[in-house]
Amino acid sequence: MTKPAATADMATAGAAAAAAAAAAAAGDRPAPLRGDWDVAVVGGGLVGASIALGLCRSGLRPLVLDGEDLDLRASRANFALVWVQGKGVGAPHYALWSKASAEGWPQLAALLRETTGIDVSLNQRGAFSFALSQGELDRYRDEMERVAAETAGAAAPYEVLSHNELRDRLPAVGPEVVGAIYSPADGHVNSLRLLRALHAALPALGAGYRAHHRVERIEPLHAGFRLFGPWGDLVVPRVVIAAGTGAEALAPMVGLRVPLTRSKGQVLVTEKCEPFFDYASATIRQTDEGGVMIGDSEETGTDSIAARADISAVLAQRAIRVFPRLADVNVVRSWAGFRVKTLDGLPVYEQSARHPGAFAVACHSGVTLAAAHALTVAPQIAAGALAPDLAVFASRRFDVPPSA
Repeated sequence: MTKPAATADMATAGAAAAAAAAAAAAGDRPAPLRGDWDVAVVGGGLVGASIALGLCRSGLRPLVLDGEDLDLRASRANFALVWVQGKGVGAPHYALWSKASAEGWPQLAALLRETTGIDVSLNQRGAFSFALSQGELDRYRDEMERVAAETAGAAAPYEVLSHNELRDRLPAVGPEVVGAIYSPADGHVNSLRLLRALHAALPALGAGYRAHHRVERIEPLHAGFRLFGPWGDLVVPRVVIAAGTGAEALAPMVGLRVPLTRSKGQVLVTEKCEPFFDYASATIRQTDEGGVMIGDSEETGTDSIAARADISAVLAQRAIRVFPRLADVNVVRSWAGFRVKTLDGLPVYEQSARHPGAFAVACHSGVTLAAAHALTVAPQIAAGALAPDLAVFASRRFDVPPSA
């Protein structure tokens, strides 16, 4: 698909958005909202920005209303994986949805590069799930076999590698690694560059963006919605709630539900070092800039954003067992963030039955599903209705008793 030609109004909106972004960067508050916007996207993270990008390409003029710099933003704490491997155990529709989005990623990366000149460093050479015990490898294999069976063989391909087979591909792997699962469907990107590219693309395509515009209340009107925040209020014909952890509170205001569970993760980043791992894994990835990211922890039942030293130690120890050379590399950064995780870990895509102009989009895999959001979900929202095949991701699935 080619991007739509910008009209004079779209160009004006883009210039205004660029000016507002510049003002926000300088520490100033944006000017009061003006303009005739087709839809408001609540949330400017990876999910909201991907949806807004797709809305622009569908001919609409979205306005993205974003929160504060210190909000709990999953988009700034993600591991940047385009990940399919092992997803969708017991949920074949999710396995195939993730695979389709991963396959759409080259198109999204090319679109961002064409629109902004920013290369998000997409690397889809594949990824490994490293096992440090035979039991762990057996569990990974069982999961992959189950997903393959539940999708009638349509899931992503994979290989089960012994230690020696793995060493042939990755000489740097440690002796404690029993084996691994490898899938060519997986990859990763430069996480910060991705968010920057999405935000640069929005004004270029005619979208508006307002930082410091957290939406606290949404009021359905006879024809449209009024959005309220400390900045004032705004009336729009349609609204997309893509506010991450804030979606749970906003969704019921327009007849929707996004039930979430608390899930906190930590990430370590090392100093830049010589390239040794040109793939990805769920726990270790070397970025295009040379630093190594280490993650995969999970805490529940906490509201603290602080990183814990004991968890960092466990992450580092496991990484060293996988790649012993990391023992001589310094950690330069560490942070924690909260995942946008629904009760079953699957995305929510929903249109309000009472207020059809309202939509909700929420997911944990904001990077993996960015292509699906921009290239598939957003055009459906622009057309006025979600496709029937997305009904399996509606929140009514949470009404089914666990024993059913």
